[in-house]
Amino acid sequence: MMTVTLKIPSPLRRFTDHSRTVDVDADSVAMALEQLFILYPDLKLQVMDENGQLRNFVNLFHDKVDIRQQQGLNTRLHQGSELRIVPAIAGGSDPKRRLSALELGRYSRHIMLPEMGIEGQESLKSASILIIGAGGLGCPLGLYLAAAGVGHLGIVDNDVVDESNLQRQVLYTVDDIGKPKVDCAAARLRQLNPYIEISCYPELLTSANAMQLIEPYDLVIDGTDNFPTRYLVNDACVLLNKPNIYGSIFRFDGQATVFNYQQGPCYRCLYPTPPPPGLVPSCAEGGVLGVLPAVIASIQATEAIKMLTQMGDSLSGKLLLYDALQMEFEYLQIDKNPDCPLCGKHPSIHALIDYQQFCGITTSAEPRSYQDISPQELKQWLDTKEPLVLIDVRELYEREICKIMESQHIPMAQIDAHMAEFKPEQVLVVHCKLGGRSAKVCQQFTAQGYKHVFNLTGGILAWTDAIDNTLIRY
Repeated sequence: MMTVTLKIPSPLRRFTDHSRTVDVDADSVAMALEQLFILYPDLKLQVMDENGQLRNFVNLFHDKVDIRQQQGLNTRLHQGSELRIVPAIAGGSDPKRRLSALELGRYSRHIMLPEMGIEGQESLKSASILIIGAGGLGCPLGLYLAAAGVGHLGIVDNDVVDESNLQRQVLYTVDDIGKPKVDCAAARLRQLNPYIEISCYPELLTSANAMQLIEPYDLVIDGTDNFPTRYLVNDACVLLNKPNIYGSIFRFDGQATVFNYQQGPCYRCLYPTPPPPGLVPSCAEGGVLGVLPAVIASIQATEAIKMLTQMGDSLSGKLLLYDALQMEFEYLQIDKNPDCPLCGKHPSIHALIDYQQFCGITTSAEPRSYQDISPQELKQWLDTKEPLVLIDVRELYEREICKIMESQHIPMAQIDAHMAEFKPEQVLVVHCKLGGRSAKVCQQFTAQGYKHVFNLTGGILAWTDAIDNTLIRY
């Protein structure tokens, strides 16, 4: 038996998991096609008619010679034979796949690459990518994918531009502060490349809208910064059979890989369950080196371009770790988990779930051992000299940016060591940046018998907005 190669044209690659070539063992054209259709059953209807013959609009070439000039489907093959399927293409009926003269010049440095060529660039033009998040990762992703000529980009983000974003979110300027990120991003990307289509979704990605938003796109790039959305994106991509290009950043470290591609693992294979709420701080709480998102986003964009043009090897099955301080890249092998409840042999997840609840974050009113206090209420207590202790549990570098003058500073990690300094009957008001860390500290106090414990709702940022706008937001 001979090993032969079948070359798949771009219009039919959606039936071969986007593979450009398929190797099979066969000694005749008919046997090679039979082996191909075993691997990709849906392709058979596109190539063969009901009588088992090639459709009239499909030609097959063996070593660059039409098999009709040889022995047809009975043509004998040799080791290394090449079979190219050539269907009729209605030239010009799909303008999105054709490059204009201006585009040929614009993308010439791509087209000069033998691995890309005009066919690869037209594949990019006909492709669609949904970017989840228009923040640190989403901004450079949008820039590079728009510049590369990806024909349709969708951007999902319900946030507005904040001054603290400008340190790393390179799509925005000071004039954009307070404006919806997706609108600002789309305007900038249209200026960069007027030949592409941009769709904006100024909404929060949820279990209610994720399937509808993701379904029309060829692949998804995850630029999120929280665990509920990350699991939501992963699950929706697996259920819809969409590749998911993952990236994450924190302080000086980054990760990147490709999930749900070429029978590879999904995010749940790597992380079956999320960490407890508050254990892993976000970039908003822990900080991030401004250039780090560009490094990871460039890797994500590279994987997307390779995937759409079928160039090179994918990161699927490999987790790329980047340490900016040491300037080190490391690859770790990640395998598909046969027991994965989503993509394993016997999946138990068949629909999207409540990801806030799954990640231990609840929006329902639950009985708690501490109480919330609003910035306005706290201001009134301070003005009337109510006896209370205001505790700032943020890190020192955060306190150096802004602080409530009446507060005393005890970082969250040192609370246990200082707890004995307070009396059980004292009124304790705890705050952090947004209210998450301080809620955990409140639980620590009440667990030790403290009865009058309050958490500042929204943290110091809410205090800044409502009470003292001279403080610096970060």
